[in-house]
Amino acid sequence: MSAFDPAVFSSNSSFDFDHLTIGGVSATELVAEFGTPLFVVDEADFLARAAAWKNALETAFGDRAGTVYYAAKAFISKEIARWVNRAGIGLDVCTGGELAVAQAVEFSPTRIEMHGNNKSEAEITLAIEFGVNSIVVDSFNEIERVGRIAEQLGKRQRVLIRVTPGVEAHTHEFISTAHEDVKFGFSLASGAAWAAILEISQCASLELVGLHSHIGSQIFNSEGFAAAARKLIGLLSRYRNYFSRELPELDLGGGYGIAYVPGEVTLDPHKVLKELAAVVQDECTTAKLAIPKISIEPGRAIVGPTTTTLYTVGTTKEVELDGGLTRRYIAVDGGMSDNIRPALYGAEYLAIIANRLPLGPNCNSRIVGKHCESGDILIREIQLSESTQAGDLIAIPATGAYGRSMASNYNHLPRPAVVAVIDGKARLIVRRESIADLLALEL
Repeated sequence: MSAFDPAVFSSNSSFDFDHLTIGGVSATELVAEFGTPLFVVDEADFLARAAAWKNALETAFGDRAGTVYYAAKAFISKEIARWVNRAGIGLDVCTGGELAVAQAVEFSPTRIEMHGNNKSEAEITLAIEFGVNSIVVDSFNEIERVGRIAEQLGKRQRVLIRVTPGVEAHTHEFISTAHEDVKFGFSLASGAAWAAILEISQCASLELVGLHSHIGSQIFNSEGFAAAARKLIGLLSRYRNYFSRELPELDLGGGYGIAYVPGEVTLDPHKVLKELAAVVQDECTTAKLAIPKISIEPGRAIVGPTTTTLYTVGTTKEVELDGGLTRRYIAVDGGMSDNIRPALYGAEYLAIIANRLPLGPNCNSRIVGKHCESGDILIREIQLSESTQAGDLIAIPATGAYGRSMASNYNHLPRPAVVAVIDGKARLIVRRESIADLLALEL
């Protein structure tokens, strides 16, 4: 249903009188100044969620708490990197471009880890020269590359092994990352993870400091994380028995789910980490291991709920369906170029009219974009007011993760601007692309 739901919108959003307000700024004011499509980030909500995950990790694991890593892939910009730094958490990057953003704001390299299943030699060199805290190695090719480049630079690089524990995450196959048939990491079942450990132990320029696992994204229970933790602690035990020493770190990844539609509930960081800490404690006690430093990667759970996308309705039309039914198509001025998730794997969202109170009854509606694709659908089925018309503003919440970061220039549409709102004030943090930007690369 098309009603404002505080469980889905950012914490400082409300529907006041006859319009949506985010961070004390009305949607109509935002659109008048910055246009649409527009990503609106609730800055206070972002900082509060980052602090909540940091506090939850420290509460659950005490002095064994490692680092909360914010996933740059969810959405990164220079201002976002500054917020992450201000929150005192770490940054997870997986390309040279993401690392360049961190460098641009002088983010401490001691709180950066580098991921990626196919890091180039240039990216590895950049990371080692910058002094990133750790590189998560993902293949035997990469062990050789990181070791060789570190040796050439006269450094000993800290690394973690990304282990594929064979855990089936209950999520879409495109964002499930820890089962066997996947491009990421070293399989535990096949023995590849142990072989990687042995290979790294022979490389003087690499320091193996721990294990890493990430089972997927948009997961709403702790069972998968607990299962992965048990398997990785088993591997830590095998390492101790073989080398007569213990690995000091364990990164249990993330992928914690958030609410996109009414009825869903964003995972509570204190609850999920308390449950995880109990598993880690029990397994380490049974294996007679010291609890390693535990790090996590909350991913979309920090930025996802903080952001709302605003669109302007351009066209509406009635389409007749079988059985005498009709569907109302509502076309907005963005689409799959600023939110590919619905087209990519059927992600669902809520939408409301943001500039006025809806009039009359709701009707069967479909919100679509302006691209030349039948699959350019933002919301496949929603009950939206039959009064929805050209010029209305549509707000879709929970778009902070992967909206702007996966945005494209399909149909040569410039990518939207990003605005931060806090205490009744709005400021541009990423400007809207222009036609001149699109043509700037042409020769």
